[in-house]
Amino acid sequence: MKSDDDTYSGEPTGELPLVSATDSRVTVTGAELAAEAFEETPVIDEATLLPHWTDAPTGQVPIVVAREAAESDDPWAAVPSPAWREGEADWVAHEDQFDASVLAGAAKEEDNSRPWEFVEVEEVVADEEVLTEAPRPEPGRANRTRRTVSANPLAGRAVRQGAQSSVSKATLTGVVLAAVVSGIFLGGTLPVAIMLLVVLGLAAAEAYAAFRAVGAHPATILGIVAVLTLGVAVYNKGQNAFGAVTVLTLIFGFVWYLSAPQKIDVLDGLGATIFVYVWVGVLGSYALLLVAPSSFAHHHGLAYLFGAIVLAIANDTGALFIGRWLGRHSLNRTLSPNKTIEGTVGATIITLVVGAVVLPLFSPWTLTHALEAAVALAIVIPLGDLFESLVKRTLGVKDMGRLLPGHGGLMDRIDGLLFAMPTMFYLAHILKLS
Repeated sequence: MKSDDDTYSGEPTGELPLVSATDSRVTVTGAELAAEAFEETPVIDEATLLPHWTDAPTGQVPIVVAREAAESDDPWAAVPSPAWREGEADWVAHEDQFDASVLAGAAKEEDNSRPWEFVEVEEVVADEEVLTEAPRPEPGRANRTRRTVSANPLAGRAVRQGAQSSVSKATLTGVVLAAVVSGIFLGGTLPVAIMLLVVLGLAAAEAYAAFRAVGAHPATILGIVAVLTLGVAVYNKGQNAFGAVTVLTLIFGFVWYLSAPQKIDVLDGLGATIFVYVWVGVLGSYALLLVAPSSFAHHHGLAYLFGAIVLAIANDTGALFIGRWLGRHSLNRTLSPNKTIEGTVGATIITLVVGAVVLPLFSPWTLTHALEAAVALAIVIPLGDLFESLVKRTLGVKDMGRLLPGHGGLMDRIDGLLFAMPTMFYLAHILKLS
């Protein structure tokens, strides 16, 4: 910028120019170039322009509120871009864009567990061990008693102390029981039927007590009455009583829990009630069906029942002593680690021998029929024993009861017989033993 009165010589003089008060004209160098550039028409990108404030609304959402990740081959494209979050709904909508766990430090202990895999942990539970871990209540079900299934079925359940095992005590108890049962069989059909009802009632009470010990709520009184009612009905009316009594038990069970003062889990309540009723009542009532006067002529049912009991005792005795003597390989380590393959094979051999020697002494048993029955019962009796072991392992109890010294409870002695009774009944009809 210079004044019109001065002449620009290109060299600085070091002196300030003097401008008169009457001279106010100023020349801006480069103004002509700026004017020429301004006269050119600028290129405007219509896509980047915002609508005029007087235009009607378009309904479009600003990109800062709803931003979608653009598909690109760039590896950084997977990283979510910043988004404007003002209200609570904005945070909920975008909460899965970033995993905050990647910012966490290394864990103190490395966890290599995989939620889709189940690891079977073998644990030896001592007789005196008590697991006192309380089950964590499930949200929304404060009165729920059934626990969440875990890798260890005993977790969170109180393990009841079992009786000390003694071979001499068990042998003495077995001899006394055998003498008492033999004397009752000599009394005829009615004393045997009464004995069976007492045994089934006590066995059902033991099973219901075991379920209640782990927090279940079976209808104990209803279940015991149903078991005894089924036994009496089967003895008098035959097989037709099974369906009628079962239907009535289910209906009365529903009414029982419908009128309960507090809300109870139907699976732990009615489920446990029906389970014990079927296990003890239905299977055990086949013993009463064997001795019922309408089932077999000439009271031959007593001989079949007595033969089944003899074979069951032989099988249990052989498994106990041969298993202790020669047992090396576990039959099923998960359910019953004390049962061995050698004991099972020895029990089968002793069952066949006892069947061939003892049963033909009683009419109408023959050697052929005795061997056939021994083979069938040698298969189902261990299954009944393993089934009870499965139930006890699930409930977390060692013995169902303590009624019999050296044996535990009645359920621990009749577990194999519960499977043997239906087998013997249908086998007698199939082989036409009568």
